[in-house]
Amino acid sequence: MGKQMEQTANKKIDPAVMKMAWILLIGLLAPLFDTTIMNVAIDTLGNALHASVSTIQWVMTSYLIAIGIVIPISGWAFDRYGGKNMWILALSLFLTGSVLSSLSWNVGSLIAFRVIQGMGGGLMMPIMQTMVVRATGGEKLGKLMAIVGLPILIGPILGPILGGVIITYLNWRWIFYVNIPICFIASILAVWGLPKDDATNQSQKLDTLGLSLLSPSIVLIIYGLTKVSSEHGFFQSSVIIPIVIGLLFLMAFCLYVLRKSHNPVIDIRIFKSMPFTASSCLLFLSGLSSYGGMLLLPLYYQQVRGESVLVSGLLLIPQGVGMLMTRSLAGKLTDTIGSRWIVLCGTLLTILGTLPFAFCVTNTSELLLAIALVVRGGGLGGVMLPIMATAYEGLRKEQVPHASSATRILQQIGGAFGASVLAVILQNQMTSLSVNNITTLNTAFKHTFMWTVGFTLISLIFISFLPNKKSSKS
Repeated sequence: MGKQMEQTANKKIDPAVMKMAWILLIGLLAPLFDTTIMNVAIDTLGNALHASVSTIQWVMTSYLIAIGIVIPISGWAFDRYGGKNMWILALSLFLTGSVLSSLSWNVGSLIAFRVIQGMGGGLMMPIMQTMVVRATGGEKLGKLMAIVGLPILIGPILGPILGGVIITYLNWRWIFYVNIPICFIASILAVWGLPKDDATNQSQKLDTLGLSLLSPSIVLIIYGLTKVSSEHGFFQSSVIIPIVIGLLFLMAFCLYVLRKSHNPVIDIRIFKSMPFTASSCLLFLSGLSSYGGMLLLPLYYQQVRGESVLVSGLLLIPQGVGMLMTRSLAGKLTDTIGSRWIVLCGTLLTILGTLPFAFCVTNTSELLLAIALVVRGGGLGGVMLPIMATAYEGLRKEQVPHASSATRILQQIGGAFGASVLAVILQNQMTSLSVNNITTLNTAFKHTFMWTVGFTLISLIFISFLPNKKSSKS
């Protein structure tokens, strides 16, 4: 057994698959940079376009809604038109949206053009995941996810820095200019280097009834969650009503799929796979643990430590370094011993790297916090990639597009939910303190970071359901 596992670990990935993976990840850099830059530049956009806070938030919300609309059709589109064609279409949409956004003359036009951008960005991740998994036949996914996941790690490192440079030294239109050369180069590489793949089911009709139930449910849930922060809580009609209606649509979709015999827009029967279900729950929880912490950290450095956007981005580099340090080892071990122990160790490291922020004072050493960020980043690098690889374990070829769409939906909703929950916790902590100064603000952040530790501990329940060893079939 040990010799077989060693042979599995040392087995080389097909060079053609590696070439495809590198081409895809270059294109994926564009939406990842865009998201992280937009997070730090949204206030600058509001000032430049003379828009209120509630109005400028629609620049983010419209992008998320567009993603929610297109993710459910990505699996059908992949089978109907082929991965290469859909990847080029996604890049073209994102490029077009970026160019138009850079030319926006007011906030209304920017919101409209962000929808085009979101449609392209929403298609990219599930299409890329499906292409990679199908190309490998489900083998060596851990090692390959470590490569394909590189933009996911680079984005949080360079995005805030680029955003800080743009805010400090450049015009706001550069937020969108940076996407143009990336999309242009990625499109040329895709046309030239991606293998031509034949559509597997050109006659398959789009499940319009399923889509009319699922897309509104995603859009309504995400919209409701984005209103939590501005409405200062979940128990407001503008928050509860869209979320409840969205959940009702989602329940109707699930009942419809279970009665439909074949070709639903997303086949929820993939949740019969224990590795997929456990991975899906962990991906959703990552919005509260991993994603939520990444949202808090730049706010902590800016509001408590008084750093600029650019300096805050530079101070977060150690977390990205930690991610890069563990990703290759995590991918290799996932292919040999399964994901359970890898994700468990990564989760414990994430907790260990977050705890210093839950106990620090206003003058805690920057060096200590930097070391904590390296540890936290190392944990995150050992968590996300094995989970993504495990989600596809044991699935049939025709189930892969459904899994890609479902995992992306869960990540989007989980991210929006995590951001909303932690925003409310932070706001409540601030309002509960009678005196408002740096010390009390630090206390509010400390309590919120401790909440993220608690949410991370919940994930230990689902980690126990991850596979301990890879089966011989996979």
